[in-house]
Amino acid sequence: MNYLLKAVSLGAVMAAGFAIAEPSGTFRQAHDYGFGEKSSLDPSSPGRIQWITEKIMNRLVSPDLAGIPEADLATEWSANAEATEWTFKLREGVTFHDGSTLDAADVIYTFERILDPDGTSPARSALKMIESVSMVDDMTVKMSLNTPFADMPLQLMDYRMRIIPDGSGDMIGETGIGTGPFKVEKYEADGTTVLVANLDYYKGAPKLARMEIIAISEGQARIQAFLGGQTDMYRYVTAQERVLLDRSDKYNVQVIPTGNWRGLVFRTDVEPFTDARVRKAVRLAADRQEIVDLVYGGGAVVACDTPVEPNDQYRADLKCPQDIEQAKALLAEAGYPDGIDVDVHVSTLEPSWSNLAVVYQEQAAKAGIRVNVVQAPSDGYWNAIWMNKTVSATRWNERPADQALHEIYLSSARWNESFYKDEGFDTLLATARRELDFGKRKALYAKAQAHLLETAGTLIPIHVTKIVGVNARVKNVDAVKREAIRWHLIEVD
Repeated sequence: MNYLLKAVSLGAVMAAGFAIAEPSGTFRQAHDYGFGEKSSLDPSSPGRIQWITEKIMNRLVSPDLAGIPEADLATEWSANAEATEWTFKLREGVTFHDGSTLDAADVIYTFERILDPDGTSPARSALKMIESVSMVDDMTVKMSLNTPFADMPLQLMDYRMRIIPDGSGDMIGETGIGTGPFKVEKYEADGTTVLVANLDYYKGAPKLARMEIIAISEGQARIQAFLGGQTDMYRYVTAQERVLLDRSDKYNVQVIPTGNWRGLVFRTDVEPFTDARVRKAVRLAADRQEIVDLVYGGGAVVACDTPVEPNDQYRADLKCPQDIEQAKALLAEAGYPDGIDVDVHVSTLEPSWSNLAVVYQEQAAKAGIRVNVVQAPSDGYWNAIWMNKTVSATRWNERPADQALHEIYLSSARWNESFYKDEGFDTLLATARRELDFGKRKALYAKAQAHLLETAGTLIPIHVTKIVGVNARVKNVDAVKREAIRWHLIEVD
């Protein structure tokens, strides 16, 4: 089927005499309702429900099955010689769910809204290099930067940078109007959101007629819903649960290396973690390989406190063996010869957090770090515990290196969860963005990651190798990171 045929509606195709099957079947998936009453269909908001927005909205640039930037709503892009101006040509004939046609005004509105200094979007820190977004013509936009930045297409693959209609900001959190393969029929943040096939999707009408995205806050309840056939996909399968799935012909199992990570965050603005020596000591106490083996059953790779995924071109080659004696020495040097007491807050929102904390508790005890694991309610965890308690469990989905480092550690970043402030680190990131030579730029990003290993307040012991369970009735689910799944191709028997 050629592009022109794919760009027209299913109805028009059928009217022209082509035999194309109508969408059929229902696919069900759970989300954790992590932002509670602040949950939203606004893709760039703090409370975005990405399990929904990924199915109803598109980006300018998206990852292909190998994670490489590919055309989405932008068909091509180019930069000037200094990489301070980027021009994006938009795809013709794309319509939003409300029937309006995509054009430059929608793109400009989307990014100006994210960049609004009075706004609440956590994605703003990833786009601070953008000085303005302007119209070249109706189907072309230009991004003018305040610094050279050679990796702009990578940045735009962010799962929150989905294009919404011009002027829709006040209502987008409820309507979810996008250009994606599914559109919102009913939205219930704390219940079941119903999506239906967008027959005019530019890549072709979805195979599925309907999706149900169900809010289930407890991790154990989500796996039980999957095992009971109430949902069709579960993307947080543990190594122990995989054994059960492998024994049954009711399920298919996918094993997907990712840059997603789980860890413990120590607030650097609260004693004793204001002292970099104490921060390094609590991280030196961790035996990361043991965490991989005991908590994740080998389904993870060691991370040396860098959020940069193992396959990223800028990932630093770091070593981080457990060193109990050095941890003790640093604590004593910082004025804690008898060790410290630490409350670590976790919840069942993320199934692995509790086991991670318990294993770390045993490891850290050898260095005189006495960990008390505190179980917090899953409901409201992100509002009441994360970035509020001195030490808490955390998790992040993967991002390109520059974006991850800026969003999690830059002094001015909205979601700088450890309240990390380091001028030297900030300078390294700013210099890396301006460097047009790839080798030099890579060295700067590596140096920034090494700096975190010495000074950061976040223990990142692992990057997750995702184990995904899929009901055997579901077909054509790409065995890739969620951000790259082609949802319109999925079918159910």
